Amino acid sequence: MATRVFAAIDVGSYELGMKIFEFSNKGGMKEIDSIRHSIELGTDTYQDGIISMQHMDELCDVLSDFSSIMKSYKVDDYKAYGTSAIRETKNTVILAEQIKLRTGIKVDVLSNSEQRFLHYKAAALKGSRFDEFIREGCAIVDIGGGSIQISLFDNEALVTTQNIRLGVLRAMDMLAALKPRTRDMEGILKELIDNQLQVFKKLYLKGRTIRNLILIDDYVSVMLYHLGSKDRSFTSDSFKKLCEELRTMSFGDIAKKYGINEETAPLLLPAVSIVSRVIKITKAENIWSPGVSLCDGMAYEYAEKEKLVHLSHDFENDILACAKVISKRYQGNEARNELIEKVAIDLFDATRKIHGMGRRDKLLLRITSLLSDCGRYVSIEAGAECGYDIIMATEIIGLSHAEREVVANIVRFNKMPFKYYSELAADSLIDKSSYLKVAKLSALFRIADGICRSYRTKVNDVRFAIKGNELVINVYTVDDIDLEQGFFFRKASLFEEVFSIRPVLRYKRR
Repeated sequence: MATRVFAAIDVGSYELGMKIFEFSNKGGMKEIDSIRHSIELGTDTYQDGIISMQHMDELCDVLSDFSSIMKSYKVDDYKAYGTSAIRETKNTVILAEQIKLRTGIKVDVLSNSEQRFLHYKAAALKGSRFDEFIREGCAIVDIGGGSIQISLFDNEALVTTQNIRLGVLRAMDMLAALKPRTRDMEGILKELIDNQLQVFKKLYLKGRTIRNLILIDDYVSVMLYHLGSKDRSFTSDSFKKLCEELRTMSFGDIAKKYGINEETAPLLLPAVSIVSRVIKITKAENIWSPGVSLCDGMAYEYAEKEKLVHLSHDFENDILACAKVISKRYQGNEARNELIEKVAIDLFDATRKIHGMGRRDKLLLRITSLLSDCGRYVSIEAGAECGYDIIMATEIIGLSHAEREVVANIVRFNKMPFKYYSELAADSLIDKSSYLKVAKLSALFRIADGICRSYRTKVNDVRFAIKGNELVINVYTVDDIDLEQGFFFRKASLFEEVFSIRPVLRYKRR
């Protein structure tokens, strides 16, 4: 392939960053430049809900400079993402429009789960060290300005991922609001952090051994890098010694020793405190700091989309593993859900020509299958509505808010009357593209759920074939299927309406 140049721009909570990457057959993926500018957008957002005019002007000036740098490198493509400082403002849409008009750069806003997934993907693609760490009990600790994300792995499988709204800037703002009379800032920070982490420990660490910790952040990682470890690995004991040393140093000395701006050196205090407290509750022995950023994840995302790199790690399995854990938490019927998933996948593949959807939509259908009965944990009668609420309130790493809303609506409309666009859009921010996905995937899912209607797994095999204007469904079973036959035709009407093809059900005994 010809050499391709890509720019990744991170509009972060306390820093603007841009990395320029070059892709070629000979060199693969190579970082050729990195630019960073400190700006505390998060302080405005977390305190006032909007970004000040002063910071807005500074933001646009820096992004204009980024635009000029991209032109000098003759960038073929770029991507700019805003994170929590942009996501949590009251006027996100207006802000993004101003940036585009003043700088020419389009900034898309990442959901928290998308942002953390890009960080995780960048770390995973660092190679064997990542695979080695997640084979045993492992926690990925991703520290941002507004929150921290803790993801647990066991036997290479994602067990859970949870967001805790206590990032570096938010912790500093909370300290400022408390106006402590004592100088024991570290002690107060520990209390704030422990108050959040103890809930996580009680719910997710009980009976679990965490030996390894993967750290993703912008300050502690830089400090650890300067310690000189070739593979960026450390022990918890060496980290504790480092913390003791920091207590005796001024911010000026810290900035000089670790190559950090003196103005941002105070942010090391909450960052180090967060890592220390996580080490304490997990009892992790080993720490690995891969030194990745959101920009690295963005570059891998671009390379994956353009088929410029080969990815060995199966990230879809991580998303599905997360969904399975959620299902287990709400006592879903594992055997039935897996059967629905298999039938739904086969139906999706058999009808690909009539629905025109892609691999990502198929993943949403699989997640729906795994979470279809989670609402019954709250209410058997109102399971569909409760399932919608649970999914909308539960973060699924790797899915955007819009994708999570698609899954939640499919679960809801599996039992509830289907709503048309004008009615649904009046109660949500769903756009027409997402609505069409809801309609198509709901039509497919209703068929799969209708075939597997019983909570006893009766179905041995299902085969689909489109003949003229009919979808012929051959179901092989050894049991009576009167219940399925009775419910199927109620389920089939939406499929006929959406695709103008009539489902025909045929049972064959084995």
